[in-house]
Amino acid sequence: MAASMTRGTRAPPRPGDLSREGTQGLPDPSPEPKQLPELIRMKRDGGRLSEADIRGFVAAVVNGSAQGTQIGAMLMAIRLRGMDLKETSVLTQALAQSGQQLEWPEAWRQQLVDKHSTGGVGDKVSLVLAPALAACGCKVPMISGRGLGHTGGTLDKLESIPGFNVIQSPEQMQVLLEQAGCCIVGQSEQLVPADGILYAARDVTATVDSLPLITASILSKKVVEGLSALVIDVKFGGAAVFPNQEQARELARTLVGVGADLGLRVAAALTAMDKPLGRCVGNALEVEEALLCMDGAGPSDLRDLVTRLGGALLWLSGHAGTQAQGAARVAAALDDGSALGRFELMLAAQGVDPSLARALCSGSPAERRELLPRAREQEELLAPADGPLPAGTVELVRALPLAQVLHKLGAGRSRAGEPLRLGVGAELLVDVGQKLSRGTPWLRVHRDGPALSGLQRRALQEALVLSDRAPFTTPSPFAELVLPPQQ
Repeated sequence: MAASMTRGTRAPPRPGDLSREGTQGLPDPSPEPKQLPELIRMKRDGGRLSEADIRGFVAAVVNGSAQGTQIGAMLMAIRLRGMDLKETSVLTQALAQSGQQLEWPEAWRQQLVDKHSTGGVGDKVSLVLAPALAACGCKVPMISGRGLGHTGGTLDKLESIPGFNVIQSPEQMQVLLEQAGCCIVGQSEQLVPADGILYAARDVTATVDSLPLITASILSKKVVEGLSALVIDVKFGGAAVFPNQEQARELARTLVGVGADLGLRVAAALTAMDKPLGRCVGNALEVEEALLCMDGAGPSDLRDLVTRLGGALLWLSGHAGTQAQGAARVAAALDDGSALGRFELMLAAQGVDPSLARALCSGSPAERRELLPRAREQEELLAPADGPLPAGTVELVRALPLAQVLHKLGAGRSRAGEPLRLGVGAELLVDVGQKLSRGTPWLRVHRDGPALSGLQRRALQEALVLSDRAPFTTPSPFAELVLPPQQ
């Protein structure tokens, strides 16, 4: 006998039924959306989805009426057929509106800025840039992620500092911005829940590299922050998502265009990721190097990228007349200690014992190392002893094989939730462009386990590329900046 329905009760949703209303923040699509199989078929055949279609799909993802197979099929259809700028903008907005929106005091409207990176090896820019921008008068509500595969995660690096808490509510984030001017937190379940579902599905359906899906995922998390300006570091090269600059430029233009369509000022920097950024790779080691940069020292390539990205943000948000003036302000914040002071405030505000925060920000490099997680053993690798010349110039240190070995040693994770060995990592003892004598140390590996295997040592030695040309200045990773219209 069929179950009776009384007024005011509703049957559970049928799989793929998009006729129900959306979830929090996501209004009822209008006109009535099509059923999900029809939407999948339309996109599969190269059709264009309407705003109602896209909003209905996102609502079904969040309310659970879309089956996992249907979500995967739609993602693959988008990956193969693409989306135009308007479709991508609507998808971005629908994802952003699927959860809670962050709200800030009206007085902060022109101060709110952020930076995002597509991921790399040794990329500790956020740790330095957020407090440097705060020292320049900005508010930086940075929502970051964890590492997966060979790329490191900002949250993992910060969690190598004892007591640092990345779980903060929107109300707590406002307090952090009032106290320190910046915060670096994880994405809560209340913010952009639809993206969390789609992101996990993309990871297991070979759709991670879809330009519309990458764009919507990145920008939806930034739209909810209510930013005045955003800069995105789009990396290309051997250890990046995109192997060449042309592909990275395509994503950059999409990000900037969709941002403009949504009323968000976005600039995208194209930066090389063939070699590690800086000299340190690994969670605690990268915190040490970030602190060194905030001392006004550290590797030139890291400082260059921090000042360029920061300069672009200060210019976009109206805090500097030109990019060069903005970069000079960021450099001054690194040199005069004000960025380090903001970092100390952020650490204490996010759960680090104030005495530890003080010691980290005022101690010497050797003292800092004692306060952070350390690996049990260190092992140095020597430059090859054989060769036609007694010395060679370091042409390149390939980031990918280095990161892959460190990942196997415990510095990275293969699945979400895996524990990390926070002290594991590596220090480059030479810079690209520097002369290296044969048989001298070039890499120091920090490990917890047994000695490196022969296979691991071979992979690391093959990462070192020497040439016979004269020494040269370490090149900047910065390649170009893609700007919004009329900038």
